[in-house]
Amino acid sequence: MIPKEILQKVRHIEIRTKGLVNDLFGGEYHSVFKGRGMTFSEVREYIPGDDIRLIDWNVTARNNAPFVKIFEEERELTVYLMVDVSRSGHFGTIDQFKSELAAEIAAVLGFSAIKNKDKVGLILFSDHVEKFIAPKKDRSHILRVVREVLFHEPEGTGTSLQSGLDFLMNVAKRKSVVFLISDFLDDGYWKSLKLANKKHDMIGIRIADPAESKLPDLGLIKVHDPETGEMFWANLSSEIERNTFSQSVMEKWETFEKECGRSRFDVINVGTDKDYVEPLMTYFRRREKRN
Repeated sequence: MIPKEILQKVRHIEIRTKGLVNDLFGGEYHSVFKGRGMTFSEVREYIPGDDIRLIDWNVTARNNAPFVKIFEEERELTVYLMVDVSRSGHFGTIDQFKSELAAEIAAVLGFSAIKNKDKVGLILFSDHVEKFIAPKKDRSHILRVVREVLFHEPEGTGTSLQSGLDFLMNVAKRKSVVFLISDFLDDGYWKSLKLANKKHDMIGIRIADPAESKLPDLGLIKVHDPETGEMFWANLSSEIERNTFSQSVMEKWETFEKECGRSRFDVINVGTDKDYVEPLMTYFRRREKRN
């Protein structure tokens, strides 16, 4: 039996994201992700001007009249939501945790995919793959996906993007659209990411909180790293130390952005302190022009 408060939270996200899907993301998503190609539909009699390469010679021979093959766009795609559920997601200094923002974005993308008649699968990972839900395309399935992203309690403590990406390569045999939702606080995953990006249409969504790059003046405090369990003292009263920290974080993400560019890996940056709608819409519009 699913607790009432969990159902209420999932329902709240469904209501909140439904308007976005209908009014904004539905059309943008449909324009960007158009399907994987053409599939045979039927034959009809040849009309002057038809491409002669489409003539079905077997049907033509049986009917003593030329017939051509008609093709339709194969709309259905498989979309995977790869969501980082490591413990660094349980952090937020503004309105919500990073994990809550990840769940809401996953809901928007999931409902957009369902509206587009696409199948949606889920991969939750921490320092290993925590849960896999095979792709389906109905509303109850998406609600389950949202519920898992929101309330899954990870067994692992750390982050391994490589584990999640390697798992994706094993389960997704056909080219798929993959939204990788994470704070990307990890190392050693670029080789796996580049391989996945060659096979699939990979889109990263990096979730951050402003306090991760700009520390407040809180004096001498004891800090706990939720992923390693490490405890240490930090002197946040020192402006020099705070500025040094901010500079190192900025350099880290500049290096990340450069590597994304070299690898042709698209990344959308969203934060707990800002509305995520505009960054997603900006990306979809830019992507549509590029297609």
